[in-house]
Amino acid sequence: MEKITKFIECLLPVTSCNIRCSYCYVIQENRRKMEIPKLNYPIETMIKAMTKERFGGTCYFSICGAGETLIPEYTLDIVYGLLQNGHYVNITTNGTISKRFDELISRFPKSCNKRLHFAFSFHYLELKRLNLISSFFENVKKVKNAGCSFTVQINMCDEYMPYIDEIKTLCENEVGACPQVAVTRKETDYPKTKISLATEGSEQAYVEAGRKFDSPLFEFTYKNFLVKRKEFCYAGDWAYVLNLKTGLLKRCYCSCVVQNIFKNIEKPIFKMAVGKACNASYCSNSSHFMSLGVIPEIDCPSYHMLRTRQGWYQKEMQEFLDQKLSISNKEYTPLKKILTSIVGIYDKLAYSLYLQLLAHKSKKDKTEGH
Repeated sequence: MEKITKFIECLLPVTSCNIRCSYCYVIQENRRKMEIPKLNYPIETMIKAMTKERFGGTCYFSICGAGETLIPEYTLDIVYGLLQNGHYVNITTNGTISKRFDELISRFPKSCNKRLHFAFSFHYLELKRLNLISSFFENVKKVKNAGCSFTVQINMCDEYMPYIDEIKTLCENEVGACPQVAVTRKETDYPKTKISLATEGSEQAYVEAGRKFDSPLFEFTYKNFLVKRKEFCYAGDWAYVLNLKTGLLKRCYCSCVVQNIFKNIEKPIFKMAVGKACNASYCSNSSHFMSLGVIPEIDCPSYHMLRTRQGWYQKEMQEFLDQKLSISNKEYTPLKKILTSIVGIYDKLAYSLYLQLLAHKSKKDKTEGH
């Protein structure tokens, strides 16, 4: 079994999407521009920049678009390159771009597919409106038959509450189990975002609805929703956030420490943990980062255990995603932790200034728009 060395959350800034969900964060923040951006660097350069040797071992790359991840033709080129490098890869998708799944099956060897995972977002009402439910489940079955692992999940929100039994029955019939469920947030006042549960009703009613799916993912994301993390976090050393268009690698979402890893592919990757200086109000992607162990002192289920249902995971992927990042990385000494926290103070100041500039730009754009 290969040891997991790093986790890299890869952002693909494509805002084009073929569905329109009311709870979409990109729509809430008015960032849905229906764009498919050109990559700043050739695919070949990007893949050479993301080798095992450069990152220190086998990594888990999770690729997600601001729109539908599989709309750009180049998405599968990136995925295939990462798999050829020996890494494990997740693709988050709405499961409707059938031609991409057909291309994947005809192109990727099964030796690669066993290291490939799909997070299928089941946007039930939009799929129903567009008559795409059959296509969605056909594509789930395609990747399963090709030897890939997968998860089917929904984003819990008010509009799904009248359809819970319908959703559960449909998924049980099609993929053998009801979906996993993620707590969904509502965002307002971007960029200084105010966050709340995606419900107009009571929190109790929202939680009761989510728990009808018996979902470990729901319990975990609810438990950690809006909880400010004060423990020592190793994001920035054991895990990163990467913009696949620009090559800019950050410690986490809310950090100004950055390196362009595609510009000079010989340059070592920086290692500078967030420590106790997290700029985020809470770990918004806790089911990725925390479950993989970026905060070792928190005991939590593995990435696999939060998402699995019987028959959804191949053995090799299951074993890989049951590991924690501490298996390949050393924790800092007390002195190094102190020094890391001092550096974090400057990052906090830089990030605060960045938010002020974004807010000023947003206000100016709104004024000029009127």
